[in-house]
Amino acid sequence: MLVSGALLVVLTMWARSIRGRSHIDRLKLKLPVIGDVWSKFLFAQLSRTLSTLLSGGTPLVGSLEIVADSTGNRVVTQALNRAVVAVREGQSLSRSLEPSGVVPEVAIEMIEVGESSGNLSEMLGHVADFYDEEVNTRLNQLFTYIEPILLMILAIIVAFVLIALYLPIFSLSSRLVA
Repeated sequence: MLVSGALLVVLTMWARSIRGRSHIDRLKLKLPVIGDVWSKFLFAQLSRTLSTLLSGGTPLVGSLEIVADSTGNRVVTQALNRAVVAVREGQSLSRSLEPSGVVPEVAIEMIEVGESSGNLSEMLGHVADFYDEEVNTRLNQLFTYIEPILLMILAIIVAFVLIALYLPIFSLSSRLVA
């Protein structure tokens, strides 16, 4: 118990450090099923916030800096900070987000269309709507898979409780008959 408690404390302290937080955020994005949903959710939030800032008149670089600070994921924040530097150097937003590996390809293509048509904030809104719908669909799929598993677990728990309750009664009644 003492060793597991000490290990828990050490892991908690490591997770709160900058390096540990980066590893955990990277792990969140690479988890088999949930990582894809988490990545799309983050990008939907990022796109919606960036769209709102741009439509409000905030310059692109300033908007990217604000969005980078508000993501809550160090991996995405680092990718956006690299994109800020590239945009300052004159690259387009879509080209600066491409090497990050965090932004989905479809989103990069839609951002490129928005830049070329001059409607970047509107296109980012569409990107956010698209990924919100994608996240909702994936979560509904996950819940349809999880529901039967939860029902089986609850059935097993109820069976054990019933057996634990009735077994003493049956053993007592067999003793009384004999």
